[in-house]
Amino acid sequence: MRLTKNKLKVSSKEQLPFDVVFGFDMETDIGSFTPFYEGVRKGTPPLLKILKKHKVPATFYWTGHAAENNPVMVKRVRDAGHETGCHGLLHETLGDPIFPLPNNWPILPSEVEGRLTIATKIVRDVSGEQPVSFRCPRLWGSTRVMNVLEKLGYISDASFPLYFYNKPFVPYHPSAKDWTKPGKMKLVEIPNFCDLTMESNDPYQRDRDQWPLFRTKSAKVLMEKVENFLGYVQDHQKRPVLCFYLHPWEFYKMPQGALDFGECSVKPLPFIVKNCGEKALTEFDNLCTLLRQRGARFLTAKDLAMEYRTSTTSSPVKLAV
Repeated sequence: MRLTKNKLKVSSKEQLPFDVVFGFDMETDIGSFTPFYEGVRKGTPPLLKILKKHKVPATFYWTGHAAENNPVMVKRVRDAGHETGCHGLLHETLGDPIFPLPNNWPILPSEVEGRLTIATKIVRDVSGEQPVSFRCPRLWGSTRVMNVLEKLGYISDASFPLYFYNKPFVPYHPSAKDWTKPGKMKLVEIPNFCDLTMESNDPYQRDRDQWPLFRTKSAKVLMEKVENFLGYVQDHQKRPVLCFYLHPWEFYKMPQGALDFGECSVKPLPFIVKNCGEKALTEFDNLCTLLRQRGARFLTAKDLAMEYRTSTTSSPVKLAV
């Protein structure tokens, strides 16, 4: 399906056709806060069952370290028909930090290419497939990262945090000089959707974001943000893409409270680990059902990017309302 070829005629009362990309960041438990892989090993299998139940393809973004330490799970995900993507070498800051985190030192620009080259090779060697889709840890991308991805042959990136930059709100080819703006790169940037209709009360606009409402609240609450985003995009005559970012550790019960590591204790905020496990699995199941009922077309990041690359422009079908 080429998104720029045929105009769609819909009335303001009709439901807008839209696409969904589920991206799972395969990393250490609770992001950078632990060195463990309980989520990858025990949260991924029930997640795969839900995806199979709903016949939903997804993209799994593996850090090189996660892939190297979980080769059986990498192959299990691949053999289930899902895309194997890359999430960097470790769960580390590759791009431009958006908000402060303790003990967080970004990778130097001069280090980015080497680390991404190594990560790509590890994921390829473990999975037997060349990764062509990427996502930066924490959605902290940069112009340097995008240029390196282009050089390494990636065709899609899903690092763009729409809640912070606000636009572009549909997939686009970024500029080689500023990744947050449309340009002429072959790489396709897929924004992670948020609610652009609400007034933010957060200095970084994180209250607009999608994550992790499906488990801290419910799939129905998250669908309110989905509907607001779909309406916003419809008003701008574009075809919406709902790109989700999720993690396997959300689907396995995580420790609550402080985590002790010899010289220190780390205590994630309660919402970070709230309802991980059975509640998250139930609500993700519900989310798949609600999106399917709403008319979603599910596809991988690679497949979506290929449609944009083969189109004459980077914009999806415009809607005649």
